Amino acid sequence: MVALALFFALGTWACEEHLGSPPPKVQGTSVDARPGGTAPPPSNASIRPEERVLVAFGDSLTAGLGVTPSEAYPAQLQEKLLLAGYRYRVVNAGVSGETTAGALRRVDWVLKSKPEIVILELGGNDGLRGLDLKETRANLGQIIERLLAGGTKVVLAGMKLPPNYGAQYTDAFQALYVDLAKHYNIPLIPFFLEGVATKTGLNQADGIHPTGSGYTMVVDTLWPTLLPLLKK
Repeated sequence: MVALALFFALGTWACEEHLGSPPPKVQGTSVDARPGGTAPPPSNASIRPEERVLVAFGDSLTAGLGVTPSEAYPAQLQEKLLLAGYRYRVVNAGVSGETTAGALRRVDWVLKSKPEIVILELGGNDGLRGLDLKETRANLGQIIERLLAGGTKVVLAGMKLPPNYGAQYTDAFQALYVDLAKHYNIPLIPFFLEGVATKTGLNQADGIHPTGSGYTMVVDTLWPTLLPLLKK
């Protein structure tokens, strides 16, 4: 429990460090969403007719802060999809320090890529700041509604908070993901960092962001939820 508390306490500092960062730079269908990070190799090829688009929409855990672009979970998911015979182009739309309010302003940008599927990993920074969960839920609800209205299938990734935030707040935080998934009838990943959070060997030195191996486990965790939505 102490380790988990430390994990999220440090996360507050790390995520706030990147607030106010510029919008992600689009390079073909790749996105360098990590302020100050090294951009991935440009991808100028247009999306082929037989390729579908999957957008990973989230904060630093999606952006892959602290690892190379090829180690971040969107890139590893891309590789897993291709190996399994699924022709999807995965777009990394993660921005470090992102809140649900900030992400709501980026929905139109996400929809421009005409995604068939969006994996929505957001809300952790809201919780770590102790924001009103009614606002977090409302923001996530609006994001989901706009994505669904755009013809996109949404997979919601849940997050958890440490117990030192109080049982009432932490329970309500975790429950909002369950409620949203039920309300909009969308798939839910109960905990995005299942099996990774607090594990020394799967996290970077900051104890917050996964290593490449940690992101491999993240992909393995989300795969069973994503699989029923995929088309060949």
